[in-house]
Amino acid sequence: MSTETDTKWMEKAIELARKAEAAGEVPVGAVIVKDDELIAEGWNQPISSHDATSHAEIMALREAGKKLNNYRLIDTKMYVTLEPCSMCVGAMIHARVSKVIYGASEPRTGALGGAFNLLEANQHNHVFEVESGVLAEESKILLQEFFLSRRK
Repeated sequence: MSTETDTKWMEKAIELARKAEAAGEVPVGAVIVKDDELIAEGWNQPISSHDATSHAEIMALREAGKKLNNYRLIDTKMYVTLEPCSMCVGAMIHARVSKVIYGASEPRTGALGGAFNLLEANQHNHVFEVESGVLAEESKILLQEFFLSRRK
């Protein structure tokens, strides 16, 4: 169940997704929060950076690690506009993120239940909480409009 706080942070992630879109990138944005304070933000940048790993979530994880001077991001929450892929979920597991809140589901590549659930593998030494659907419609429309404009 989303809260007013969840909505506030997801609105920030959507703002970052729009930044990605303005740069010609798939509109996905992410923020990392600790104790209700913004620690890091990221938006999709693989096209402009020529780096397939430059997803919004990875960019935010990199910034958070530098800010906290630790790759382990204990007691943090990540808000992301689209359900993360397997690469991003793996990175979140290694970073020890406490909770991931995402907007739109991704049935083709989503690794938190959309296509499959990477957290169900019992080999991981860390599992985080997941909440889906926060501002899902807004996130979904942003993505649909982006891809529609690309097809024209």
